[in-house]
Amino acid sequence: MYALVDAVSFYASAEKVFDPSIRNKPVVVLTNNDGCICAVCPIARRLGIPKFKPYFQIKALLQKHGVVVRSSNYELYADLSERMMNVIARYCDNQYIYSIDESFLQFKNYSGVIKDWHQYGHEIRRAIWKETRLPVGVGFGTTSTLAKAANHAAKKLTGYNGVAIIDNAQSAQEILEKMDVNEVWGIGAKISQRLKQQNINTAHELSMQCPKVMRKQFSVITERTVNELNGVSCLTWDDVKAPKHEIFSTRSFGQRIVDIHSLHAALTTHSAIVAKKVRRQSSLIKKLLIFASSSPHDDNYYKQAMVYKFPVATDNSCDIAKAVSLVLADIFIQGVRFYRCGVGAIALESRRYQQPDLFLPDNSNPILMNCLDTINNRYGQGTLTLAAEGKSDSWEMKRHFLSPQYTSNWRDIPKIRC
Repeated sequence: MYALVDAVSFYASAEKVFDPSIRNKPVVVLTNNDGCICAVCPIARRLGIPKFKPYFQIKALLQKHGVVVRSSNYELYADLSERMMNVIARYCDNQYIYSIDESFLQFKNYSGVIKDWHQYGHEIRRAIWKETRLPVGVGFGTTSTLAKAANHAAKKLTGYNGVAIIDNAQSAQEILEKMDVNEVWGIGAKISQRLKQQNINTAHELSMQCPKVMRKQFSVITERTVNELNGVSCLTWDDVKAPKHEIFSTRSFGQRIVDIHSLHAALTTHSAIVAKKVRRQSSLIKKLLIFASSSPHDDNYYKQAMVYKFPVATDNSCDIAKAVSLVLADIFIQGVRFYRCGVGAIALESRRYQQPDLFLPDNSNPILMNCLDTINNRYGQGTLTLAAEGKSDSWEMKRHFLSPQYTSNWRDIPKIRC
């Protein structure tokens, strides 16, 4: 048996953990630079507050309903996520943390031990709520894909009260008929559009297809997804979460940038973020896109992008930062008030299947990069940085509605007065 435990509106729920005064109020959380709404708590959702809308467009609506607005407090969310995952780990013998608020569980040695999966799911929910004050949904299934579908039912379909189980054909059909095909784990937007063109609109209709036909028309992953929907376990968690073909780091500035040194620092920081993500999935960068622009609302809109091709594919942060330095002069123009910049790895290769160059050495230095990542993972991101990243915060993102970092900053530790 598999299970998926997923927090309900994680960012918004996390904001309520240490602030009981807003637990019964509608809460929304904004993206970087307080741009768009990225999380809506259930209370706000019932008021019709939409996700992914720019904040300035619905500011009046939020004020009308008395919605509490928060900036993204990533430090708080990361710490609460770790606490939640530690609680979940006690309830299974194999855990896979899929995202900041999702965790797969596998029960290999629990046959005959758990008599009632529904009761066990509520036990997990109560433990997480007691120790973290985070609401979660729990879905059980005979495959990981069915567990994901059951979790969808537990959180979004009526009648399940936070826990759903798919352990036979009847329970599978009952839930899959109510799921849109684009909500199936592993079915992306493009594939779901093609499926709907073939009149395959629900998860149940997808489960009725011939797996081999799906493989010919789409991919081996789609074939395995169909098998999983029919109770045949054949996907690993890493199969669905495949390595990305492009990796970007981009952000608009909290304040406009007008000098080349601040732009250099911002681009170098983005390059370091991209490099870390590339190393995490064991890839190497062949081509790097570096760009910066003013605001599209400015009278004289300016945008410039440069592509740097590495002679030998690399994941070395120093090499990538050097590439930024080499193209910076072609991007920066005096007098432009830069609003946004970013770096993107647009051509990636697998480190495992790298084709080395006969004449050029490989300077990726994996030992040094592993040391860099290990220190930053242990002591916090930014403990070790490249000198070119600088220390100025003039280009850091704005977070005007930031809540206290209750668990990661000494000055924000909650105070109890007795």
